[in-house]
Amino acid sequence: MSVTVAYLGPAGTFTEAALWEFAHRGYLTTPVTDAKTMLVDATRGGGAGLEAGAGGAPAASPADNVIPFPCTSPREAISALRAGDADYAVVAIENSVDGFVTPTFDALDADGIQIYAELDLPIAFAMMMRPGMSLSEVTTVTTHPVAYQQVKTWLADTIGEHTFVPASSNAAAAQIVADGGADLAAAPVRSAELFHLTVVAENIADVAGARTRFVVVGPTGMSPAPTGVDRTAVVFTLRNEPGSLVAALTEFAVRGVDLSRIESRPIENGLGTYRFHVDLNGHVTQPMVAEALRALYVRCESIKFLGSWPAAPTASERERQLHHNNRLLAEAESWVSAAQTGRMM
Repeated sequence: MSVTVAYLGPAGTFTEAALWEFAHRGYLTTPVTDAKTMLVDATRGGGAGLEAGAGGAPAASPADNVIPFPCTSPREAISALRAGDADYAVVAIENSVDGFVTPTFDALDADGIQIYAELDLPIAFAMMMRPGMSLSEVTTVTTHPVAYQQVKTWLADTIGEHTFVPASSNAAAAQIVADGGADLAAAPVRSAELFHLTVVAENIADVAGARTRFVVVGPTGMSPAPTGVDRTAVVFTLRNEPGSLVAALTEFAVRGVDLSRIESRPIENGLGTYRFHVDLNGHVTQPMVAEALRALYVRCESIKFLGSWPAAPTASERERQLHHNNRLLAEAESWVSAAQTGRMM
């Protein structure tokens, strides 16, 4: 059975790359009516299609039944999900250079949706132009505004003065160049092949090691089972009272629940009113997390649960885990050696 997944298009965006990575990991193999079972199985490493099929033949790839549904913005992708035109939406939520992705956070404030999975991808850009052009001819540059901030140094050093033409996505920028609307695009390297452009530079990023976090959004339902390394997100508003934000955040601190991110966004109905997006380390089924959320609910004017899901480790978390694993291996080696030589205490 096919699964339709909305994403920021057109084909060739980093979001499309994230979509296929989610699919190959087994997160997008089941239609929305069976989402709860699929997502729990995927987080346990049981993604469909990864084992041999009948008679020993290779099973189908988990991505075989995925139908990409390109959209012009994260809001449009999530609207397609809510309207029933897509079973899931894959959207960028945060990048290591500019922080949270504002259009995504605003769109996630809608009812009836929650996050089920995440991953982060390294982000570097290729510079591309129409065949036959040279860099000395470039006067206009196009890419997504967030991407533009990540390649400005290279552009200043290589191109010099130019006019920036904003694009709805990085792949859309490649299409703009192909259509003659700009001279140079910063886009994923795959876009050059899709739009028949010439790559003049690769792996361009003003900040080395830049990464973007993407999430799978689906209809509200049962969160994936806890893994021990999970993330939970809520969006809430507070009553206009002195100390209300401090009091709300204290509910997490006194229970030892670690907040990994807190952001505020203005509410459209007036100046000085905000909604708060909070990520915390832990799962809604854990007693201290559940207790903190109950206490937060009492303090809030409104609150929305955005889900609990397995967390993709950050670079620092991966490094800490590597050091932890190396230490455990050294301890295990010493323990076995002691057992072998009769030095066990």
